[in-house]
Amino acid sequence: MANIPQKVVHDYLRHDKKFPHVWCAGCSNGIVLGSIIRGVASLDIHRDDIVMVSGIGCSSRMPVYVDFNTLHTLHGRAIAFATGIKMHKPHLKVIVVTGDGDCTAIGGNHLIHAARRNLDLTVILINNNIYGMTGGQASPTTPHEAFATTAPYGNIEPDFDICQLALGAGATHVARTTAFHTQEVQKMVSDALTHPGFSLLEIVSACPVIFGRLNKKGGPAQMMKDMRDNSIPLSAVDKLPPEKREGKIIRGTLRKEIMPEYTERYADLVARVAAMGEEA
Repeated sequence: MANIPQKVVHDYLRHDKKFPHVWCAGCSNGIVLGSIIRGVASLDIHRDDIVMVSGIGCSSRMPVYVDFNTLHTLHGRAIAFATGIKMHKPHLKVIVVTGDGDCTAIGGNHLIHAARRNLDLTVILINNNIYGMTGGQASPTTPHEAFATTAPYGNIEPDFDICQLALGAGATHVARTTAFHTQEVQKMVSDALTHPGFSLLEIVSACPVIFGRLNKKGGPAQMMKDMRDNSIPLSAVDKLPPEKREGKIIRGTLRKEIMPEYTERYADLVARVAAMGEEA
């Protein structure tokens, strides 16, 4: 990976926007934003060749601050908008920044079918296990028996594994890490951006102001330490007994396969149909 100057984050921000940002103290979103920018900078991609798309939620405020082409869209529809951009201008690098509620609840169908089509999008899903911006409701990833404003006596629903969902839908590149592991985030962002197909990067993050308080997780520093101590790299999984793996966040690249990409197949289809018309 290229040597990234310390000032690179400053260079990629829109300084006419109001700072400090809107995120709560201790939120992981600022950490993730810095790692995304460093991952982009390591590839030396011109900012005019990048589009960052988001829906609604805490993490979806991210496009407001970056000096890329950006689109802040409807709740759950970021991947749908990103699909339109990629189909119209396939040469662009399209990044979708989304949250666990935005992408796996109201936006779940778009996630499934973009993965199924193998459309060349990079979906960075910041998973804080709750709807943070709209009041602390339980999301599809809120752990069983955890507390939320819509689950004041504990969540009775089972949560699901986002990466397993993406794998089942056919995503050709699936990875997971945590906001604590900033160097991994940076590397995984660059890997996802260079993958010629659909990429999902799940970043487990901390919401200390809502999820943390409701579930007595301690302050921001403690939640970051928990991400460090309660996660293990994929390379170590097979070396550990089941009791050491239980409840742990598995970090690493879970799948990386090269398969036909959707915009390329679509271009081939257009060319084939055009040739049929000429022959007629």
